[in-house]
Amino acid sequence: MTKVFIDGSAGTTGLRIRERLAPRPELTLLTLPEALRKDAGARREIINQADVAFFCLPDAAAVEAAALAGDSVAVIDTSTAHRTAAGWVYGFPELGGKRAEIAAAKRIANPGCHASGFLALVEPLTRCGLLKKDAALTCFSLTGYSGGGKSMIADYESAGRPAALDSPRQYGLTQNHKHLKEMTLIAGLELPPVFCPIVADYYSGMEVTVPVFPRDLTGGARDVIEAYKAAYTGRVVRYVPYDESAGMLAANALSGSDGMEITVAGNGERILLISRFDNLGKGASGAAIQNMNLLLGLDETAGLIL
Repeated sequence: MTKVFIDGSAGTTGLRIRERLAPRPELTLLTLPEALRKDAGARREIINQADVAFFCLPDAAAVEAAALAGDSVAVIDTSTAHRTAAGWVYGFPELGGKRAEIAAAKRIANPGCHASGFLALVEPLTRCGLLKKDAALTCFSLTGYSGGGKSMIADYESAGRPAALDSPRQYGLTQNHKHLKEMTLIAGLELPPVFCPIVADYYSGMEVTVPVFPRDLTGGARDVIEAYKAAYTGRVVRYVPYDESAGMLAANALSGSDGMEITVAGNGERILLISRFDNLGKGASGAAIQNMNLLLGLDETAGLIL
């Protein structure tokens, strides 16, 4: 029986991980009494009783928790703290070489939600040489409000909320968003993208768009599609052809799912690379569970909703 501890199980990411793992008979979920939640000794003890510990914490708290974990426990950190840190494996199995690294890892950094959508589009293309590494890219990312955690959920779902919440709101306007570092490094880019995240009045789901001009590619849209087909052969991330008759793509289409869809649209002059997924699924909790399955040698889709 594999013992699992979720540090920060009251937050949106931790709650969904617990929800997905609770029915699984091969796992035992360890719990820490609320009175001991800030007791470093008690936290150290329960973390090191676990085979796998999920850290669903703010960055500073995740760093503190990581210092409590011994070598025997595998840690999956969902915060930003360790995504580009030495000794930590970036937890996106579908990216080049990551699946084997995750399976052998003791320290796994779960990707950011916006970063997941961007990297799923860009990394396979830079890896195979289709996209130039010095390309000046833009990333437009639309997310539901659950991505902001409990406080933002409360704001959006409160009575008498401000009228500003009725409309989409752009943020990260200083171009210093915390996901930019991993987006640039893991994609193998020389320049950070111009990043335009927007939160809108729906609970969950993400749609990430990266526009590309042919001048930044060594091939065309057909080559990009073939690269995605070759990169995504599993059940979690998959290429889906764009249906021109639909006319629109809804950002909440995969809400509640742990999968991701990759689509290519546009025309010969301007190409749109698009990923859609749930910010709480492949963008957070679903990705963390997929990583746990891999390091335990299980079917990586166990417990996921696809």
